[in-house]
Amino acid sequence: MKLASSGLTITFINTQSVHHQISEAQTDHSTDDIFVGARNSGLDINYNTVSDGLPLEFDRSLNHDEFMESLLHVFSANVEELVAKIVESAVPPVTCLIADTFYVWPTTIGKKFGLINVSFWTEPALVFTLYYHMELLRSNGHFASKGNRKDIISYIPGVRAIEPTDLMSYLQDTDISTVVHRIIFKAFEEAKGADIILCNTVQELEPETISALQVKKPFYAIGPIFPAGFIKSSVATSLWSESDCTQWLNTKPHGSVLYISFGSYAHASKKDIVEIAKGLLLSKVNFIWALRPDIVSSDDGDPLPKGFKDEIGETAMIVPWCCQIEVLSHPAVGGFMTHCGWNSILESIWCKVPMLCFPLLTDQFTNRKLVVNDWRIGINLSDGKTVTADEVPEKINRLMSGKSGDEFRNEISELRKALKNALTADGSSKKNLDQFIEDLMVTIRQMPAGET
Repeated sequence: MKLASSGLTITFINTQSVHHQISEAQTDHSTDDIFVGARNSGLDINYNTVSDGLPLEFDRSLNHDEFMESLLHVFSANVEELVAKIVESAVPPVTCLIADTFYVWPTTIGKKFGLINVSFWTEPALVFTLYYHMELLRSNGHFASKGNRKDIISYIPGVRAIEPTDLMSYLQDTDISTVVHRIIFKAFEEAKGADIILCNTVQELEPETISALQVKKPFYAIGPIFPAGFIKSSVATSLWSESDCTQWLNTKPHGSVLYISFGSYAHASKKDIVEIAKGLLLSKVNFIWALRPDIVSSDDGDPLPKGFKDEIGETAMIVPWCCQIEVLSHPAVGGFMTHCGWNSILESIWCKVPMLCFPLLTDQFTNRKLVVNDWRIGINLSDGKTVTADEVPEKINRLMSGKSGDEFRNEISELRKALKNALTADGSSKKNLDQFIEDLMVTIRQMPAGET
């Protein structure tokens, strides 16, 4: 949307499975083109879908490894076929391919069709640079050895120091033969061949890390990527039908509600969900819990303790899914129990809501470090390896009440200023996006005839 608003012609490619899920989440199930509204407002955005190699009815959540194998071995061929058709027929001609860094094909496909390859990184710069330097971690014994070193890591360019337990979960593994590791290795082999990196972060949040990455290749911090005005996007993106929580929130005192969500992808154990539920009852806090149906497994649609929903009464609202932007921005919300997904963190900062951190997978452990250790805008839900019901009330109280709660809110207010300033006309993210577009145009003009 931001690129199209700058006058560029965009073709957005979605997978058929994600498109289908978005369409099913709409009340009328009729979302054939998620960018209809954007085009009606004058933006030049085309929309295509491509198969990820599996049938629509295939349960990608329940069969994770099979899904990943398809992304690794089948998806790229389908993308290449579609890109070829677009390149052959597009007017104006295609010049640039922007793709998620975790895809294993952007540099290869970009080179084949003579396109500028832009790798789009949706997580913090810290996570990118740790993946980028996997071989350095390996050579120092902190990754991919039978007994990974446990001492502090202080040799990654642009990273002051980090505990091994704060690395992404996949860099803490000793078994690196999994399909996810193969995807990561191939993805960053491709990323090192990219012409440009775009990152959904803010220069002022990670200045040292970004500066070190800019020595490697053009790296532009253009975040946070929010809908204009931080309102619900005009483009349909929700994977589940959203419940409206506004009326219930309107009945609750300012800052009294804890919002709980563990994101759209990662899974939690049933034991952890049960302990959190018991702890919430003990805390007596008002809460909204966006508990998606497959949070534990597609085979377990209700992981909550028996009788839990009856006990909470009017103090809580449990929904399968909701519009997170609308909930976090409501004045009744005073805390966010989160899995530490990067989008959730940025949205929480924007709404000045401190976080209770419960990372589950991948970058979430590293994101937690930024929230708790570096920025001091949240605390860990658990001090041990597993969460217990007894510690939940104490942590909620620390986050939302008293002197500590005031300190979290003060710190997060300062970070929010940084995010807001970055998006102004003179802000770092706006300038970086403008500079990216300018540099992209220069590169396009310098391309040999026949390559655009």
